[in-house]
Amino acid sequence: MTAILSYAAFTDTPEGGNPAGVVLDARGLDETQMLKIAADLGYSETAFVVARDTPNEYDVRYFAPEAEVPFCGHATIATGVALADRDGTGTLVFHTQAGTIPVHTEGTDGAITATLTSVKPHTEDVPEDVLGTALDALGWDKRELDPALPPKIAYAGARHLVLAAKTRERLADLDYDFEALKQLMLDLDLITVDLVHREDATTFHARNPFPIGGVVEDPATGAAAAAFGNYLRETGNIEAPATVTVHQGVDMGRPSLLTITIGTEPEIRVSGRAVAM
Repeated sequence: MTAILSYAAFTDTPEGGNPAGVVLDARGLDETQMLKIAADLGYSETAFVVARDTPNEYDVRYFAPEAEVPFCGHATIATGVALADRDGTGTLVFHTQAGTIPVHTEGTDGAITATLTSVKPHTEDVPEDVLGTALDALGWDKRELDPALPPKIAYAGARHLVLAAKTRERLADLDYDFEALKQLMLDLDLITVDLVHREDATTFHARNPFPIGGVVEDPATGAAAAAFGNYLRETGNIEAPATVTVHQGVDMGRPSLLTITIGTEPEIRVSGRAVAM
């Protein structure tokens, strides 16, 4: 029987954060079986892990309820902490479809922090017609966007459309056209839409619609946080080195805290706690 663990990531309490499924021994499972497990769990993602012959190295695949995704940050944090709970803390290497992801864990039982290091990130401009379609699906007006944080597609293992709301109230009022946004995301190979609001220079609030995975909203999105860290650097909204905090899941009743470390090297680091549910 396949052992399936449940962890809440980017939180220190099971009532917060983003739940992830973790299968620490996925040997013998095919794609159909992994997708079914993910769908039955109903979390935004489940990680499936197979140990390599090299110590502390693992092949990891991520499945949402409706599709496989190349990389998932919160399930990576959850898996890192699950392995630390089982084997002790240290540095791990995850081999994912997006590339190689080092994960460092530290702390004591019940208070373990995991830090992932992204693949090399980049950003892309957003064509005006794509922006218009996205805003229509969200029910947003272009005048509600923060002009200092331009729309971009950001990548750090997965692609995310970054849109910044001028006010916290605009971010809090999320009621979007699920099918319209899903189709746009499928057309552009987007994993989530990263909706953000800047509280101050290093503090942000975020919400992440995830319709391609069959999920209305993600309570914490580590992959988007990594992409967003590089977005801030490339758009000149942060000067490296810097540490940025992102509050997500608050409007869903599952508050999450993501810490982004932005250095001068291309890769971005994202840290958070995770706890067994």
